Amino acid sequence: MNDLKITFDELKNMLQNVLLRYGFTEERAEHCAALFAKADLDGVRSHGVNRFFLFLEFIQKGLVNPDKDPVALSQLGMFERWDGQQGVGNLNAYFAMGRAIELSKEFGISCVTLQNTNHWMRGGNFGWQAVEDGCIGICFTNTNPNMPAWGGSEPKIGNNPLVIAIPRAKGPVVLDLAFSQFAYGKLSIAKAKGEQMPYDAGFDSAGNLTKDPHEILENHLGLPIGLWKGSGLSIVLDLLAAVLSGGNTTHEIGKLGYETAISQVFMCFDPVKLQLTDWIESKSDSLIEDLKSSDAFEGQEVRFPGESTLKTRNRNLEHGVPISEEAWTKLKNELKK
Repeated sequence: MNDLKITFDELKNMLQNVLLRYGFTEERAEHCAALFAKADLDGVRSHGVNRFFLFLEFIQKGLVNPDKDPVALSQLGMFERWDGQQGVGNLNAYFAMGRAIELSKEFGISCVTLQNTNHWMRGGNFGWQAVEDGCIGICFTNTNPNMPAWGGSEPKIGNNPLVIAIPRAKGPVVLDLAFSQFAYGKLSIAKAKGEQMPYDAGFDSAGNLTKDPHEILENHLGLPIGLWKGSGLSIVLDLLAAVLSGGNTTHEIGKLGYETAISQVFMCFDPVKLQLTDWIESKSDSLIEDLKSSDAFEGQEVRFPGESTLKTRNRNLEHGVPISEEAWTKLKNELKK
């Protein structure tokens, strides 16, 4: 599977033109397309174009409503709950983080929740949204059941991605992870290439650890990070998302047959309002300098979360965003329909 190098604007425009054929307004199509394209721009290929076609399928099935915006359910100072109306997941999430940023500028801290929304695609987009506005951002989401609880033999819990983003002048610290050892998007890419994962990534039908993405995807038995600890963290994030939003838990999402009507939480801290600016930079720099002074195994280096993102982004802006020939052809074919 060979890659083409596509300029960011060309990629965004292609995605936008496809979305216009799926009931999007010009403005919403442009914004949604930009969020998808930014995932590939920053090197998160599992949640960019590779996830775009599944997104289109969900629109066709009526699971994603291109014209629906979030509706306020409760607004109590720094805490708000919204109904996503099964709208476009990445647009809903961008809106919710935007509200969290606005509220943090007023109150110092904020929490905005979404019920009845859809997959936010690349969660890291919303961490970067926070730090680019000078805020600390935390957000998490539940998912459909795609991992076993520790000791279980069937998918009961979600891999419930978590994003923590901290602004820093010399480069933000942005953690974006799912609670499965490998994101399902990365498993799908490896399966398409006929490759094995580099480490054990889940269980086969007999309960044995396996690196085979086909086995894992077929059984929805991803390996929780940190084994029983990751399983426990997944459960509490799911519960928090559902309790704070009033929306579905993972087991309720599982009964729907598709990953839709999910629950999400967005929190922000404004360092200026909270009077953290005297030390936020010095503390961040000191910690990272200490990390960088660490001895490393041969051929390895110590990196902080998000360190390589800006390098990847700048490289792809200069040389083009890698997109597989197959995916680019599929996008062209969408415009011919």
